[in-house]
Parts: sequence; C-alpha cells; structure tokens
Amino acid sequence: MQIGLLSFSHLPQVMDIENEAYPWPWTEGMFADSIRSGHLCYLASDGDRALGYIVAYVAAGECHILNVCVDPAEQGNGLGRKLLRYALGVALDLGANEAFLEVRVSNDAAINLYEATGFEVVGVRPRYYPADDGREDALVYRLELSTINR
Repeated sequence: MQIGLLSFSHLPQVMDIENEAYPWPWTEGMFADSIRSGHLCYLASDGDRALGYIVAYVAAGECHILNVCVDPAEQGNGLGRKLLRYALGVALDLGANEAFLEVRVSNDAAINLYEATGFEVVGVRPRYYPADDGREDALVYRLELSTINR
C-alpha cells in the first residue's frame, strides 16, 4: 500500500468508493475543485487499485479535513488512520498548528478513528448533514497538531 497525490485520473475509482461508502456522497466536481484548488488530496492504493483517500486544506495555521474515506471492503484495517496521519503530517509541515473536522453524530467508526488520533469535540453544528429524516447534527473536532505521532 502506498499513499500519493490524488489526480484527476483517479476520480473514476474515487467516485466508485465514495458512492458505495456514503448515502450522500461528494460529487466528482467537488473532488475536481479540490484538486484544482491545490488542496491536500491523497490516495491510498495497492498498485492500480484505489483503497481510500483524504482531502484537506491548510489556511491561516489551520488544517481542515474535508473528506476521509476508505473502500468499505478495506475498512477496519487501519487505512483511515494512515491516511489521516499522513495528511496531518503534511499540514504540520506546511505550518498548520491545529486541525478541524466535522463528522456525523451517527458515524461511530469515524468518531472512534478521530478520537483515537487525539481529536476532541469542541462543538456541534445542528442540522449540518442531510439525512433520511431531514438533517443530522455534526460534531466539530479539533486537534493540536503538536501532539500527533507520525
């Protein structure tokens, strides 16, 4: 398994994973905009097969994690943790001091990943995400980057 830059050529595989993993997936245009904007876009792969990805950006000393996803068939093997630590390390190298992200209150697997990485809840965004019954709250997490182990 290797982690490298996510490019436009990877988008068909990324969209396959995104559509399988999420009931409200990002669009291909959202990924393309992130690549064009110079966001931190990384792909974990095994040869030519995409396994997962992360999208983040750094601005004003902060890293914002926008999307972390692992192919459902590969979940539970630590790949999400590797992607997250990789991007956080790059953000630290780029001068970020802290990282933020939002996660659905119902996404126990992601919450466990973020808390195991050292993220702490700093707020709630009411009705942030679409849901079957209307909208779902998001937990806002923060991590002081000086605490991460690379």
